[in-house]
Parts: sequence; C-alpha cells; structure tokens
Amino acid sequence: MNAPPALHEPDPSRPVRQLVEAVWPGARVEEVTTLGPDGGPGHDRTEKAAGYGVPRRITVVRPDGSKQRLVLHTSTADAFGHDRRADRAAEMLLAFDTFGSIPAHVEVVDVGSLTRDGRFLSLRDAGEFYLLTTYAEGDVYAADLRRIAKERRARPEDLPRCEALARYLIALHGAKGAQPGGYRRAVRDLVGHGEGIFGIIDGYPDDVAGAPPARLQAIERRCVEWRWKLRGRDQRLARTHGDFHPFNILFDEASRLTLLDTSRGSQGDPADDVTCLAINYVFFALDAPGAWQGGLRALWQRFWEVYLGWGGSAGVLDAAAPFLAWRALVLANPGWYPAVTPRARDALLTFVERALDAPRFDPADAERLFA
Repeated sequence: MNAPPALHEPDPSRPVRQLVEAVWPGARVEEVTTLGPDGGPGHDRTEKAAGYGVPRRITVVRPDGSKQRLVLHTSTADAFGHDRRADRAAEMLLAFDTFGSIPAHVEVVDVGSLTRDGRFLSLRDAGEFYLLTTYAEGDVYAADLRRIAKERRARPEDLPRCEALARYLIALHGAKGAQPGGYRRAVRDLVGHGEGIFGIIDGYPDDVAGAPPARLQAIERRCVEWRWKLRGRDQRLARTHGDFHPFNILFDEASRLTLLDTSRGSQGDPADDVTCLAINYVFFALDAPGAWQGGLRALWQRFWEVYLGWGGSAGVLDAAAPFLAWRALVLANPGWYPAVTPRARDALLTFVERALDAPRFDPADAERLFA
C-alpha cells in the first residue's frame, strides 16, 4: 500500500525571495541568516541582550552573478515606546527618510509593511499617510457651550446632554486596559510627549501675558513630580477616548452622540477624559460674566456628580491634577486659542497650580474663579 504524499510546509523564505525579486528583478536569494542584537562573541559582561527587532541578513545573487548582502529589519513590540503598531511603523518610516542623510551610513533599499497573509508590501513610493472615515451628522458640543456662555443660561436639553456624556464615560471606562505597561506609557506621554505637557509648553511664545516662562517651568516641574506619583498605579489603566473635548463630541437634533478622533492608543487613566471635558465648563465661562452662574456651573457640578456616583470612579480625583494641567495648558496656549484674554489665561493657570499643589483635586475649587 502506497504511503500518502508528504504535506509540504510553507517555505518561510518565500516572502523574502519575493521581496528581493520585486526590488531587484532577476536577482535570487542564496541565504537568509538571523542576526542577534550583539555582533560580538557573546558571554561577555558588555554583551547586549536586547534590541528593537530581529534583523535577518540576506545574501543575494544579482543577475550579473555578483553577490550583495542586505539586512531585513523588522520591529517587535516592547516597553520602550514601541508597544503600538503605529510606533513601530513610525520607526521604520523615519529610518527610510533619514539613513541617506548620514555620511558612511548603510544605505536604505526599501521600506514597507508585512501584510496579514505574510507578504511584503513596499511603501518606498509613499508620501504622507491618510485616513478615510465616515461622516457624522450633528453639531460639535462646543456650540452648546458657546450658546450657554452667550445667553447666560442653559436650555432644557443641556443638562440631559451633560449627564449623557458622564454616562458615556462611565461605560467607556468600565472596560479595563490590557496593554502591558500601558499605564506607565500613558503617564509618560502625558508629561513628555510632543502633544503632552512638554510639547504644549514648548508651543508658548516667550512673551505671553499671564504665562511667562518661569511660571510655565514651575508648572512643568510639578507635573514631573506627579508623574512619579502616578506611574505605579497600573490598576487604573482603562479604555479611554484620549481627546474627549467639545470639538470631538457631536450631538444631532435627536441628541444622539457621535465621537471623533480617539487618541493616544485609546487606553490610559480615566482622569484624562474626565478633566478634558469638565474643564471646558469652566473655560467657556471665564470670559463671559454671568455664564457660570447662569448655566455652566450647573453642568460642571452635574457632570462630576454623575461620574463620581459610579462605583468605578474611585481614585479619579487623586489622579486628576496633572491631566487637568495638561488640558488647561492647551486652552491657555495662544497657538490653540488665540482669543483667550490674559485674565482668563491667568485664571486657568491659577486653577491648575492649586490643583497640582493639593493632594487631591476638589471640583468645588472652581467656584473660587468666579467669586
């Protein structure tokens, strides 16, 4: 009885061969060798144990018979700012854009992506990236806040919408984050990212009324201290929107909610989303006398009441201060909000300074801005 034919395993080098043939038509792969992070002999006290990927050396025979060696770089997830796929893509694209600018550097041949079915997809002719999304009907929530500030009163629909936003965050934050090291990353990005506290402060001109460099430096220093207070609270990692401000929130005529532009990996501390929205009830009232007493105070208070009434909100006030500082620094930055008055800017930063100096944020402290 004849044995059944052997099943052939997929050739692991096939995608590599296809890549080389696409880059250099007519060339063939002679050998593929995995390289370690350390080019030395090993077992030395200076041996490097980790790198940012698993490179492979490829020996290629060109159509004219000459040989050339290439290195295929891939990237793996780690805790050093490469935990998201977008981080790893950025690393490869930056290498493609910069290797040729350094004298005596190895040359870049191609850059691309490994597709889900194991093929290499070249991006060497790509420029800027794009994102295509659906369109949401409705008006940004900022329009509601502007109306309240102008009219000095809230309409019947305003309180239910405020409550709906608090309940939305309760449901959102009820899903715990699962990314290892994600909380530490979120707190690091809060302070050190270009869109975080360091980057926003760097965006201030040196002569901004109410925000001189010395004042911003002192706020920054406090925020760094808060990073060390928060960085070990990994149990706080939850699903977050990451940019929950009134220009990313839409309501249609039936008060149906749609959100735009989730950011920063969609995982972090719930205090980020809560402070990001809440501070706008204060902000829209600062340059509109009577708007706080006429409607925005009620929304501020109700938002906090609903959210803090949720059993899962424990600890949000203990973590809120540096997130409040970040969002206030954006609102006070003339690059983002050029029409903000020096008085309002000073009030925002004073609010932040008190929060950073307190062991726990107290929402009632907002009243002092309008006394």
